Amino acid sequence: MEYRRLGKAGLRVSEFSFGAWVTFGKQVGEDAAASIMGYAYDNGINFFDNAEGYEQGNAEIVMGEALKALSWSRDSYAVSSKVFWGGSKPTQKGLSAKHVTDAAHAALKRLQVDYLDLYFCHRPDIDTPIEETVRAMHNLITQGKVLYWGTSEWSAQQLTEAYAVARQEHLTPPTMEQPEYNLFRREKVEAEFLPLYSLFGLGTTIWSPLASGILTGKYNDGVPADSRMNLPGYEWLKARLDSDKGRDELAKVKQLAKLADELGLPIHHLALLWCNANPNVSTVILGASKLSQLKDNLKALDSKSKMTPEVLAKIEAIMGNTPEAPRRY
Repeated sequence: MEYRRLGKAGLRVSEFSFGAWVTFGKQVGEDAAASIMGYAYDNGINFFDNAEGYEQGNAEIVMGEALKALSWSRDSYAVSSKVFWGGSKPTQKGLSAKHVTDAAHAALKRLQVDYLDLYFCHRPDIDTPIEETVRAMHNLITQGKVLYWGTSEWSAQQLTEAYAVARQEHLTPPTMEQPEYNLFRREKVEAEFLPLYSLFGLGTTIWSPLASGILTGKYNDGVPADSRMNLPGYEWLKARLDSDKGRDELAKVKQLAKLADELGLPIHHLALLWCNANPNVSTVILGASKLSQLKDNLKALDSKSKMTPEVLAKIEAIMGNTPEAPRRY
C-alpha cells in the first residue's frame, strides 16, 4: 500500500480506501463490519468513508460499533461523513448552517469519535448561499470537530465559488472532492477539474471505480440473483444496464476482459488499477459486502507495474471516451 497526499493537504491517505455505501447497515452488520475493516486496516487502508445518507445513518452506526470493537489508536486512521440527506423535515436536509452543524454532531455520535477527519457536502445545495455553507464548515474546523472539509459531485464552478468566498472572508476552503470516477465516468476528474488541481490543490476521493459492479464482468451474461441491482432502491441501476448505453458499456467490458486476460488479470483489477494510475486521484474507495471481496480487490495492488503506458493506450483505444481537456494556447 502506498500513501498519497490529499491534494495539497498534509494528510496522507492510502491509495485504496474503504467505504460503507450500499453494504453497511443493509448487507453488513457490526460483526462483519469489524472483520472487513480490521482486514483493511491490517493491510494498510487508513481512510474509511461514510455518510449520514447511507441507510439513514445506520451505516455510520455499524461503522461506529466496528471502530469501538477494533479499538485502533485514533491517530492511525481517518474517517469521514457527508451531509445533505439527513431526514424529511426542512431542517434535516441540505447545506444550511443548521443542518451542516447538526449533522456533524449526529455523525460524531453515530461513529463514536471525537472529530471527523473529512466532512463532505454530499451534493450542492442551490437553495443555500455558498458563503453560509463555507462559514459553517469553517466554524466546525475552528471548534476541532472537523479537520478537512470538502464536497461530492459539485461542479468546478461551485468549487471555485467556495474557494473565492473562503479567500474573501478569511475562511477555510474545501480540501477535497468526491466524484464518481471509472472507465465510463471520466469528464469531471480528467477535464472539468483539471485546472483545480494546480490552482487550488484539490484532492479527490473517488467512488464507484467499478461502475456499480459493471466493470467486474458479472453482468455480461445477465443480472445475478444476489446482485445489488435486485436490491430495493437500485432499480435505476438495472434500468441503466437495460438501456442502449448500458448495452454499449457491456460490449466494451467484454473487450476489456480480453485485454485483462492477456495481462493475467481479472477485469475488475484492471479497472481499479486504471483509476489508481491517475495522478490526480488521491484515493480509490472500495466497497465490499464480504471479506473475500475486499481481499480480492486488494490483490490488485500486486499488479500495479502492469499499468504501463502501452496498456493504458490499449484501454483508451477500447473505451474511445477520453474527455477533451481544457485547451492551452
